[in-house]
Amino acid sequence: MPDSGIVKYLVRLRFEVDGVVERADVIGAIFGQTEGLFGPEMNLNELQKSWKVGRIEINLESKDDRTRGEVIIPMSTDIGTAALIAAAVESVDKVGPCSARFTVGNIEDVRAVKRKQIVDRAKLIVRDWSSKTSSEGENLLKDVTESTRRAKVISYGMENLPAGPGVHSSDLVYLVEGRADVVLFLRAGIENVVALEGTSIPDSIIELGKKKRLIAVLDGDRGGELIEKELGQVMHVEKVIHAPQGKEVEDLTPIDVINMLRAEKVDAAQLVSRRQRAAESAPPRQREEADEPIVLKTRELFPTLNGTLEAILLDQGLQEVGRFPISELVQKMEGTNSALYLIFDGIVTQRLVESAARVGVKGIIGHRTGELGQVPGDVRIGTFRDLGLE
Repeated sequence: MPDSGIVKYLVRLRFEVDGVVERADVIGAIFGQTEGLFGPEMNLNELQKSWKVGRIEINLESKDDRTRGEVIIPMSTDIGTAALIAAAVESVDKVGPCSARFTVGNIEDVRAVKRKQIVDRAKLIVRDWSSKTSSEGENLLKDVTESTRRAKVISYGMENLPAGPGVHSSDLVYLVEGRADVVLFLRAGIENVVALEGTSIPDSIIELGKKKRLIAVLDGDRGGELIEKELGQVMHVEKVIHAPQGKEVEDLTPIDVINMLRAEKVDAAQLVSRRQRAAESAPPRQREEADEPIVLKTRELFPTLNGTLEAILLDQGLQEVGRFPISELVQKMEGTNSALYLIFDGIVTQRLVESAARVGVKGIIGHRTGELGQVPGDVRIGTFRDLGLE
């Protein structure tokens, strides 16, 4: 019999002989007493020559003048032929000079066993794959969740002034009047902010002005005017912006704050931290030029992309080369060599920037940016908020 992989059935029979016999006696009885029962083509010898019957195994034991054992016949025929051979062997009634009784135990479907092994192995493969995919999916979900998580108010300086976490990392800081104003700026995604907490300018703010650029955003009332005068006497402030006449900053919405800053021609780059701005490289034209093709394309795609948790890759001609769930983003992006821009409904992370740089992506636009470290100089990073889409 060739490789056991071609075996379909194992015919198993039990036997008992009234006397002591050897394996050769049992084999001889089986071949001799089944020969010619169903024609020459069904003889065991012929079936073995055509590889339809394999090597017959005999297991036996003699005790108390009796021999008991098992016959195993491997077969690659159909089930009907296997059953016929089983019945033929069961008709053997003598082994040598001794009376014998053969009984069919069962016909085992080898393929069923093999199928079970294959299915069990497939389950392990799927389990391993699911574990890996779940791990990657959890990391991406964490990135997406972080994109919507608001920063918390921190304390700054010896006076424990309310501030956003960006006060430490950005080279531009917004000065506002109170804690409620800080919370409003954080809701607008602006983290480089600190509150004065009164008309008297704290020493920590004066020291801050020696190291960073400062822009004051004050209430549109008499109190705001007094703080502006106080600031002008003790330190340098690059710009002072007031809320609309008669309104306090805390009365505004996050969109109002963003629009107010833009109306004052505050560069959009001042809305992100120093690391984020350093990661962006300016082209010959102004970076915020309104008719830049990728900006126009992003504004066109935003309504169909926002809230979908999907990503779009664009080539040099701004044609889509792929659109897929962000859970597949890194894998899909690393599988292309024609993508130049990435626009997606999620957060720009360090891992994503590194993957994009490896495949030649030069522009990334998402909902917001995470904590970024080293960013290649030729990779530009932006957000939908920078483009006035949020």
